[in-house]
Amino acid sequence: MNRRNFIINSFSKLDSSYKLKIIGAKKSEEEAFNDLLKDKRILVTGGGTGLGKEMSRYFLKYGAEVLICGRRVGVLEETAKELMDENGGIVKCYGLDIRGAQDVDETIEEIFAEGPLDGLVNNAAGNFISRTQDLSHRGFEAIASIVFHGTFYVTHSVGKRWIELEKGGSILSILATWVWTGSAFTVPSAMSKSGINAMTKSLATEWGHAGIRLNAIAPGPFPTEGAWARLSPNQDPNDTSGQGAYSENPMGRVGKMEELGNLATFLMSDGCDYLTGQTIAIDGGEYLTGGTFYRALASMKDEDWDAIKATIKATNEKDKAKRTV
Repeated sequence: MNRRNFIINSFSKLDSSYKLKIIGAKKSEEEAFNDLLKDKRILVTGGGTGLGKEMSRYFLKYGAEVLICGRRVGVLEETAKELMDENGGIVKCYGLDIRGAQDVDETIEEIFAEGPLDGLVNNAAGNFISRTQDLSHRGFEAIASIVFHGTFYVTHSVGKRWIELEKGGSILSILATWVWTGSAFTVPSAMSKSGINAMTKSLATEWGHAGIRLNAIAPGPFPTEGAWARLSPNQDPNDTSGQGAYSENPMGRVGKMEELGNLATFLMSDGCDYLTGQTIAIDGGEYLTGGTFYRALASMKDEDWDAIKATIKATNEKDKAKRTV
């Protein structure tokens, strides 16, 4: 008799009450897993779309109350309804442009007036590909004001309140693997995210005594509509021909949202309280191969860049039309 049949036969001989105990124990374990983030309040910046929306989906699924903020209130409200219809729970929306330090502090004060946060996800970002010599000062500031300044404003506003309340918390920032390698053609983002990587390590030590943990995720290619249109406008993320944009990825594919959601949930949970100051790559091993935009873009001609600029501009105008703050 093989091992599988032995287990089945042994289980069938148990009395019914003991079977119920076994099944009940398994169910309790599943329920406990589904409550992994129960009673936690987590704020996700840029939570209305893309990676922010997907992480919010998983936080809600595992029991958290989720708060999302961004510049397009209509989009936030649509996302909140979708996630609550799917998972139940509570999703609250806040119109906020994190580039304004005072606006950030006022919104965080409003949130804490209802109850302190337990977690913060710094996800809001902006990026586009460009030859650096073609960048204007405004183009640079458009990225740095969100990714660098805005991320600090939110982190500072939340962190100082936790310290005042003598309450710990978890801060998770979404970076990129080019915090280690640099990245040609996305210099403003590479500079800004590298600064947030330094902030993560610095505050992990400075605020550790207060029970505040800071970690970061450096995702590889996880296609989302907005980011893909600005960073890979001429590439199909679903190309499995072996000749596509990620044919050189060691795993030969792009990331799955559930993989990112599971990692973010783990880092926001109480199961890893001793983990802090770390930036974790989730990219199929791509950055270990030297993967950046350089190889794909270095040989492009002027007319190629003109076409990309037009595509990115159209995407930006579409987004601006939906902004309310």
